[in-house]
Amino acid sequence: MPHLKRYAAPPCYSIPVKVKKFAPVIMGGGHPHDRAIPLRIILRDMLGYARNTREVKKIVSAGKVIVDGVVRKDDRFGVGVMDVISLPDVGVHFRVLPRKEKLVLVEIPEKEANIKLCRIMNKTVVRGGHIQLNLHDGRNILIRVKDPCNPVEDVYKTMDSLLISLPDQKILKHIKMEEGKIAMIYRGKRAGEMGKVEKIEIIRGFDPNRITLQTKKGCVTSPADYVFVVGDTTPEITIE
Repeated sequence: MPHLKRYAAPPCYSIPVKVKKFAPVIMGGGHPHDRAIPLRIILRDMLGYARNTREVKKIVSAGKVIVDGVVRKDDRFGVGVMDVISLPDVGVHFRVLPRKEKLVLVEIPEKEANIKLCRIMNKTVVRGGHIQLNLHDGRNILIRVKDPCNPVEDVYKTMDSLLISLPDQKILKHIKMEEGKIAMIYRGKRAGEMGKVEKIEIIRGFDPNRITLQTKKGCVTSPADYVFVVGDTTPEITIE
């Protein structure tokens, strides 16, 4: 079994280094391991619903934890940005959101527990000429089209966001990355800052494209890969 010492754990774990020697290693989940938290830490360290690993395992193995509408029975399963964690026995629902280099849990109403925002990371054309959208949390959605080269049918672009239902992942709304939309920085030291998209700069060369947001603290410029559009004029989900 792989081991991870606490001092080597990603900053998003938000656990004290000197209390214990080891931290759980993420097993499963679609998020990068340096931007995800295992359920064990969420239940024991962040929410306090368990005092130790044995109690966490009892809770999870009993099917009392639901992530994005699916029961998860491995306490090492990794959850990341925009994932929804539901605990039916206590009637609470949380969404995982970024705050600087850490991840936090924001309690959400029950009506939001079956929806989720996903960012389109890239697209591929699969067999039959259909388009596969590859999302930020590792899931894929197949868009069946007659001609993938027809811009009328291929309306989904990289950096756009999709509001989907859980767990069937039906597309409820398509939010384009455009000037005037509401977006959030979801990676890096400014993660969690949200504002209106003022400018999208396309950089020719090796440097990344840049997006400027008008936030409460002023204008902030971030690499385009770090920005997540969350609504047209207001966020589609609870962010704060």
